[in-house]
Amino acid sequence: MKSDKSTARLRKIVESFSGLTVAVLADLVADEFVFGEISRVSREAPVLILKHRERTVLPGGGANAINNLADLGVKVLPVGVVGEDEAGDALIDMFKRKRIPLDGIVRDKTWRTVTKTRILAGMTHTSRQQVVRIDHEPENDFSSQAKRKLEQAAQAYLGRSKALLISDYGYGAATPELVKGLKRTRAVPLVLDSRYRLLEYSGVTAATPNEPEVENALRVEIGNDWAKLRWAANEVMARMKLDSLLITRGRDGMVVKLGNEVVDIPIYGSDQVVDVTGAGDTVIATFTAALAAGADAVDAAHLANYAGGMVVMKRGTATVSGPELLHALETSAPVRRKH
Repeated sequence: MKSDKSTARLRKIVESFSGLTVAVLADLVADEFVFGEISRVSREAPVLILKHRERTVLPGGGANAINNLADLGVKVLPVGVVGEDEAGDALIDMFKRKRIPLDGIVRDKTWRTVTKTRILAGMTHTSRQQVVRIDHEPENDFSSQAKRKLEQAAQAYLGRSKALLISDYGYGAATPELVKGLKRTRAVPLVLDSRYRLLEYSGVTAATPNEPEVENALRVEIGNDWAKLRWAANEVMARMKLDSLLITRGRDGMVVKLGNEVVDIPIYGSDQVVDVTGAGDTVIATFTAALAAGADAVDAAHLANYAGGMVVMKRGTATVSGPELLHALETSAPVRRKH
């Protein structure tokens, strides 16, 4: 077992998660997985015929971040919108089973719950491969009444939480306008994951974009250029006026910027990943929980790196628990890459 100071410090942070309350303003998504066993090739077209075996629905998008926080032992206060449909019912039922409060979740009959259906194929005793994804998205915005309820719930929960996680997948629940209008009576970290409009948010404390999102926001190609990556991190920090920034880089790990320091963290575990579905949600959930516990951004990034490295070795939309994080700390000390 590793016994250095950094490991002991990280362990103490994880052990404090059960005493935390974190609010989440999020686009709630249902991740549906349909698995079929390959039967034969169709006579109608050159496509596989799959014999249906099973179907599962899991929390996706911002709902996955909520699920990850709950499995880390954090008390979660979610704010979001679901429709009065089967997918919305499934998300509500899953939250109920984990005793996640539902007061901040708005049911809107005019809204269709965002559902991402992944079709997976395989043979008996072989691994399942995703062959196609079908996205079911609403054709209209949710009602003005639902928006007002979102704003009220987000404001109320902010006052009761140690941090606010903002998960913006572009479906309208988490918006720059709503976040800008929140009134903070004390210093609470606001941690952002925004897929399409990273630079439009002001007033947040930290952000956790992936490298392609940073490249898209700055209209630059980073590649393996460390100097360009440092420049991009500095540029995002300056434009957004952040306290810290975490950039995830897939198999290349992650980079965290705090003040003038830029720390390069190699991926935890194997780079031969099984499934990256929802990995960013796991990263922001762990990072936010650690900041809420009083950790600095570097320690929070190390914990997020452990969690991200573990979750990509699981199939489907998965989570990492507090005990799993503690076990990882016992077997591997945090590492920095030198430049």
